[in-house]
Amino acid sequence: MITNHTTISTEMKRIAIIIFGAIAVAFGLNFFLIPADVFASGLTGVSQFISALFPVSTGIVLFLLNIPVAILGWLKVGRLFTFYSFLHVALTSFFLEVIPVQALTEDIMLNAVFGGIIAAIGTSLPLRYGTSAGGLDIIALVLARMSDRPIGVYFFMLNALIVITAGFVFNWEQALFTLVSIYATSRIMDMIHTRHVKCTAFIITKKADELREKIHENVTRGITRMPAKGGFDSEEKEVLMIVITRYELFKLRQITEETDPKAFTNIVPTTEIVGSFRKDD
Repeated sequence: MITNHTTISTEMKRIAIIIFGAIAVAFGLNFFLIPADVFASGLTGVSQFISALFPVSTGIVLFLLNIPVAILGWLKVGRLFTFYSFLHVALTSFFLEVIPVQALTEDIMLNAVFGGIIAAIGTSLPLRYGTSAGGLDIIALVLARMSDRPIGVYFFMLNALIVITAGFVFNWEQALFTLVSIYATSRIMDMIHTRHVKCTAFIITKKADELREKIHENVTRGITRMPAKGGFDSEEKEVLMIVITRYELFKLRQITEETDPKAFTNIVPTTEIVGSFRKDD
């Protein structure tokens, strides 16, 4: 198992990233998107939409919408993952109430682009540390597991609904700038964290037995072992190949760094899997 000192250090780092991410999302909304009436992606955009129609703040709506999502995630995704995701939501709602809504520029294009970028940084960074910004991320993950369709399908469906609704209820200029914001968000998310649901890790190590045991203690995935030899030093090594979800990637990196700091890991996107792959863990 991972040592207590490492675990405490990791959890503190994760909480710090969640706090930073929540502040970034609130900053992007209150300083750019909300003043320009441009909607964000996911449940955050839905919260903005409801707030624009009724006299209630975006932060409160966002928090309330994520309560049933948190319950769903607790039952279907994982308790620790859901706890940290809901913590991100709660902190985002808090900072949305604390940070004043203030326009930094009157240019709607600048608001759409910079608001989308800053909000994307706040939602993407937690993904690198085994959590998420809640909302659509959890809903899409559950639906993808149930239907075995790509998770991107559900992101597209809800975000398309936000854009179309914004066009009919408000005006199509806002809808188009909302599309610009969502595109900017998706591009930044691509840079910070892979959007693929699954990925394959190739770990080259001299401690194959120890590393295999540690992985199996923490991650319920099969491992394929392949013999290898160093091209420079000709030392005997092994390659451990494992297919995981993006939510398990942080844990795998943590285990590898703790067990064999000298291991070389190559992580590549996995577009399709044929055969058995555990979905209900």
